[in-house]
Amino acid sequence: MYRTSLILLLAVAPGLAAQQAGPEARSAVAAPSERVGASTARIVASGTAGRLEFQAPRATGSEATVTVDGTLDESVWQRATILTGFSQFQPSDGQPAEDSTQVLVWYSSTAIYFGVRAFELHGAPRATLASRDKIGADDKVEVLIDTFNDRRRAMSFGVNPYGIQSDGNLAEGSQSRSETRNRSSAAARDTADLSADFVYASKGHVTEYGYEVEIRIPFKSLPYQSVATQTWGINVIRQVQHSGYEDTWTPARRASNSFLAQSGKLVGLTGLSRGLVLDLVPEVTSRVNGTPAAVPATDWNYDAASPKIGGSVRFGLSNNLTMSGTANPDFSQVEADAQQVQSDPRRATQYTEKRPFFLEGIDQFQVPNSLIYTRRVVQPVAAVKLAGKAGATSVGFLSAVDTRLQSLSGNKNPVYNLLRVRRDVGKQSTVGVTYTDRIEGSDYNRMASADTRVVFAKVWTFRAQGAGSLTRTAGVSPAKTDFLGLRTDIAPMWDVGLERAGRRLNTRYSFNGFSPRFQARGGFIGRTNSANLGFTHRFTWYGKPKSLIESLTWTFPLSSTWNYRRMVAGFGGDYKNDNSWVLALRGGWRASFSYFLETFKYDPDLYATYKIERHQGTVVDTVAFVGTDRLTNHDLGVSFQTPQFKKVDASASVFTGWDENFSEWSRSWYWNMTYAINVRPSNKLRVSGNVTRREYQRLTDRTKVLTRTIPYIKTEFQVSRPIFFRIVAQYDIQWRDSLRDDSRTNQPLLIRNAAGVYRKAGVTRSNDLRFDVLFSYQPNPGTVFFAGYGSSLTETMPFRFDDIRRTQDGFFVKLSYLFRM
Repeated sequence: MYRTSLILLLAVAPGLAAQQAGPEARSAVAAPSERVGASTARIVASGTAGRLEFQAPRATGSEATVTVDGTLDESVWQRATILTGFSQFQPSDGQPAEDSTQVLVWYSSTAIYFGVRAFELHGAPRATLASRDKIGADDKVEVLIDTFNDRRRAMSFGVNPYGIQSDGNLAEGSQSRSETRNRSSAAARDTADLSADFVYASKGHVTEYGYEVEIRIPFKSLPYQSVATQTWGINVIRQVQHSGYEDTWTPARRASNSFLAQSGKLVGLTGLSRGLVLDLVPEVTSRVNGTPAAVPATDWNYDAASPKIGGSVRFGLSNNLTMSGTANPDFSQVEADAQQVQSDPRRATQYTEKRPFFLEGIDQFQVPNSLIYTRRVVQPVAAVKLAGKAGATSVGFLSAVDTRLQSLSGNKNPVYNLLRVRRDVGKQSTVGVTYTDRIEGSDYNRMASADTRVVFAKVWTFRAQGAGSLTRTAGVSPAKTDFLGLRTDIAPMWDVGLERAGRRLNTRYSFNGFSPRFQARGGFIGRTNSANLGFTHRFTWYGKPKSLIESLTWTFPLSSTWNYRRMVAGFGGDYKNDNSWVLALRGGWRASFSYFLETFKYDPDLYATYKIERHQGTVVDTVAFVGTDRLTNHDLGVSFQTPQFKKVDASASVFTGWDENFSEWSRSWYWNMTYAINVRPSNKLRVSGNVTRREYQRLTDRTKVLTRTIPYIKTEFQVSRPIFFRIVAQYDIQWRDSLRDDSRTNQPLLIRNAAGVYRKAGVTRSNDLRFDVLFSYQPNPGTVFFAGYGSSLTETMPFRFDDIRRTQDGFFVKLSYLFRM
């Protein structure tokens, strides 16, 4: 007995000693004992001890047959490699983790297995019976697997204490940088895009010492190299909700231009077999849409269409290359986009991709400046896609035939071809090319670009991109003279930038330009006819361990935006200095303060459809609208965010001051308020709500010129792990006063309509309500049963509900099944 105890102590002591002594020692007492024989050579890879390269045992025969039940009691777990010695990464790096973690790893010929033991001394962990990808408020563990060991992309497999899954792709350098007013400090690392869903098994349970989770990831779900002996990059991230801390297995540092480059290595993987990778997902959808009848007005017409049959197929051409196709797919179960409120009408609104077919391999289509945007394909009749990686080259190709309803002529099917090829260079750098086209009859839009991302000196990144587009519309090509007088049909776009990712100082310098004729109809351009120059410096101060103030970040940006055509002629642009200070407090509390100093240049292109109705006594005539040359803004903002409490979390932001009123091109008193709350009364029920309010008041007489209020609420009830109900309601209340030349003559404004006629810009209002109900049964990605109802309504006065009227509604039922060969 004493000899067995001594062997056990010697086997696990190196990893346990590397953790913080107090928590680990106390937590380990409650953990299940590990039955290790005298001949077992168990590997313990401690992150804090620098043991970041390890092998995992390969199980064969009956030992490799385990039941994923959340209990690590099979014999193979007793010889699995242990990853331990976690470090804190957020809010501050370089410290041992306060809550210790063990991750056990082994593999068979068909799958890789992870066992998680998360120790928690502060009480029961946060866990809910959530739906997929909705575990952000729970304690969780995320395994990052870089099967190509290129330190640029990884697949993310996350689980909460019950084994509820949250998965996606992490692409280095893809972290979006918000252009919204309510900025906070930038993320210290790239985070996973949770759009994609992978097929894997996981189950867990809460224990007396924390929680335990068992994970099985089949190799059918993993693309990997075509070599006999594999080396994979790997890291494990643990989110601890009681403190708001994020711990990593490897001692990752914030002063680095790459998080994935700091991963460990799983070496010596042999005998892997994906087998035949062939997924068939047939689907059938039946829907009924309703609209008001013309006569009599009280009737309601429903068009009971025939059931729609479609489906998709996924075929693994090799270990690292997958082809998929779809025909007549139905995406009615996808949750509607939450309405976005824009401050600048010159900037378009972008929404994330949510549709299952397009999410497969979407990381291969990521291009700087969103020059590929799969949501351009609205409702494909058919589509085919190829995605994967061969050696150092990754490729993504999508060809789709869209519905005629999206054609410019109304009688042709638009055809899209989207190609992205990227080549790894050196340890972290890349070069890439992109080609897109949209063809409709004899008309087309073609766009080609080249880009590079060069990583050097550990903390510096240089990026560059150049593109050109060629467009033919209604049989006519564009003018052949650009702003420099050069004869060409190609409209240019460029983007260059330099970034430094330091622990205390982060910098970003960028310069880009989009020709007014540059079009990427297979991509998304937020604002054409613009050039932007930006300088951002971010300073971070860290508090001492366990102090009240964990960090303070000051972001000091300077930027200028010009009209592209007028830039070379020396015309001024918009200038901004949008400062923010973000305070992170112990326990997960956050507060921020902002001060924006901005000046906007009058853009005559934006008001080309405006005129002034001039009144001189009894004479009324129409004159050109010429706005004030510049508007200067002074804005203040405050916001706060609570920790992820067990039952609730909340946030609020208020932004106010002198701001631009684009509707009349004058200064106004501006209010932008956002309030959000998430309530979890039980581990099955989740209620989230938010309210956004925008208001503009004229400085001349303090009358309101524009208001918009959007309340939104979503309720989800998780009956069981695969079954849930969802109810979503959103009310969009908009009101705009009659417009006038507020900054100069105070005369009424006229706006030219689509018929070319100038009309007085009178009072406009809308009060639109959207209501959606969904029942979902989804035991795994691909196998689903959905039943839903959606209704659009409107009323004359907001929240009266006395004359509310339906404008459209619909019912649908969808059934699909995943046949995995």
